[in-house]
Amino acid sequence: MGEIKKVDVLILGSGAAGLTTALRLSKRFDILVVSKSELTESNTFYAQGGISAVLDRKDSKASHIEDTLIAGAGLCDIEAVTQVVDKGPESIDWLIELGMEFTKMSSQQDYHLTKEGGHSHRRVIHKADATGKELEFTLADAAKMRPNIQFLQEHIAIDLITSDKLGDQQKRCIGAYVLNLKTNQVLGIQAKVVVLATGGAGKVYLYTSNPDVATGDGLAMAWRAGCRVANMEFIQFHPTCLYHPKAKSFLITEAVRGEGGILRLPNGTRFMPQFDPRAELAPRDIVARAIDHEMKRLGASCVYLDISHRDDAFIQSHFPNIYKKCLEFGIDICNQPIPVVPAAHYTSGGVLANNHAATDIKGLYAIGEVAYSGLHGANRMASNSLLECLVYAQLGAEQIEKEWDSIEAQWDILKWDESRVTNSDEEVVVSHNWDELRRFMWDYVGIVRTNKRLQRAKRRVNLLRHEIREYYSHFRVTNDLLELRNIVEVADLIIRSALQRRESRGLHYTLDFPYLDEQQKTPTILIPDSYRPKDLS
Repeated sequence: MGEIKKVDVLILGSGAAGLTTALRLSKRFDILVVSKSELTESNTFYAQGGISAVLDRKDSKASHIEDTLIAGAGLCDIEAVTQVVDKGPESIDWLIELGMEFTKMSSQQDYHLTKEGGHSHRRVIHKADATGKELEFTLADAAKMRPNIQFLQEHIAIDLITSDKLGDQQKRCIGAYVLNLKTNQVLGIQAKVVVLATGGAGKVYLYTSNPDVATGDGLAMAWRAGCRVANMEFIQFHPTCLYHPKAKSFLITEAVRGEGGILRLPNGTRFMPQFDPRAELAPRDIVARAIDHEMKRLGASCVYLDISHRDDAFIQSHFPNIYKKCLEFGIDICNQPIPVVPAAHYTSGGVLANNHAATDIKGLYAIGEVAYSGLHGANRMASNSLLECLVYAQLGAEQIEKEWDSIEAQWDILKWDESRVTNSDEEVVVSHNWDELRRFMWDYVGIVRTNKRLQRAKRRVNLLRHEIREYYSHFRVTNDLLELRNIVEVADLIIRSALQRRESRGLHYTLDFPYLDEQQKTPTILIPDSYRPKDLS
C-alpha cells in the first residue's frame, strides 16, 4: 500500500505553465510541483524562438490579434485571443522583473524583436536562439526561492483522483496518484486544487521535436477523469528539424526563416514562393505541407534551409546554439545549408478549459499545451505558446485565489492498492506496442491524411487500447507502461477527431476533403462517457 501526502495546490508539470502558476499563487498556499524528470526538463526548455508580444510602437495589439486569427483558420476564440494578446506586454515585464534576460539590439538599450511565420510585425522577444532555456531557468530559480513551493522530481502521474469515486455527488478533483521512478512506490497526493501543466503529446509520433517526457499524460488523465477535449486533430508539425541520424530531431527555430533563411530543394532551387505569397514566412502548416509535398514528389529524404547569405557574425550571434549544434554534425551554417525535415511539434488541441483555465471538473485546471483555450484555433502561430502559458497561469492563479475560501471540505483519498497485480514478465509487449503505435501514427495520421489511412489507424489503435488495458489491469505500473497507456489514449483522440472533421482546415489536411467547409467552422469536441455537464462560463 502506498503513502498519502496532503498539500493545498498540486501542480503536475514544471514547464512555463506549471512554474508560472506556482509563482503567481499566494505565498500562503502549500504548493507541490511534480515533474517526470528533473525540474527543468520540459517542452519549455527546448523552445528556441521566443515569446510574442506587442512591444514596438509601430506594432499594435489589433495587428497581433488579427495575425493570430488568420493563422488559426477561423477556429480561434476571439475572447481568448484578445485577453492573451492584451496581457502580453505585462507578462514580459513580469519576466524581466524576475530577472530574465532577453537579447538586445547592438545599442544595448532596446530589445531585439524578430519576426516569425504568420506575424506581420517584429514582435517576438527572445534570448538568442535559446529563449525556452532562459525562461525555464529563470522561473525555476525564482520558484526555488519560495519556501512554500516544494518539488517532487522523477515522479510520473498515474491518474487523477475525483471525489465521485468516494461517494461525492458533486465530483471534484481532489488529488492524483504518482509513481516514484526511483523506488517504484506509488504516492497518493491529496490537494484542494490540481493544475495540469503537463505539456503536449509529440511522442505519439515517430518523429518529434519534443523531449521524451511529452507523452500526453495530462490529456489522457483528464479524459479518463471525465473532461471533454477539443481540436485534437490539429497537430502542428514543425517544418524544420535538423535531419541527421544522431541529432534526435534537434529543432531549427522559425526565427532562422524570420531572419532571411531560404528553403531549397536538394538541387538548390527555392520552392516556397510557389506555395504561398508569404514564402518562408507562411504559417507552419503551409510550410510543413510544402516540404512534405516536395519530399514525396522527389523521393528526397530532406530539404535544405539556407541562411549562409547572411553575415557570419550575424548568424553566430543570433543563432549561437544552432551554429554550435550543427558544427557538431559537420555542418557549418555560415557556409552551407541545413538539412531539415518536418516533425511533430505542438498539440494545438487539448483539455477543454475556459478563460480562467478551469476544466469540466471542479478543482481541476489545465494550462499551457495540455489545454484547449481557444487561442490557437486550427493552427498555432509561432511564439504564441509560451505567451499562452504565462497569461493563463496568471488567470488561473487569480481564479484559484478568488475561489479558495469557498472550496468545499476535502474528501480523504485512499491509498494506492496493488494487492491484485504482479510484476510483469512480458515487458516486450510494452516496447513492441510503443513502436507500432508511433509508427502507424506517423504513416497514417501525419501531415497529409486520408479517410482510408485514418480508418486503418483506428482499427489498429482499438486493438492496442484493448491489449494495453488488459496488461495494465494485471501488472504493476512502470514508467513505460504508464506512458504507453497515455499515448494510446491520445492517439485515439487524435484519430477520432480527424475522422470527424470532413474538410481541410489549418493543421488538418485530408486528400478526401481538400477544401474549407464554412459549415464546419466550429471546434471538434469529444465527450467521454464519464462526463458530467457543468457551467464553464
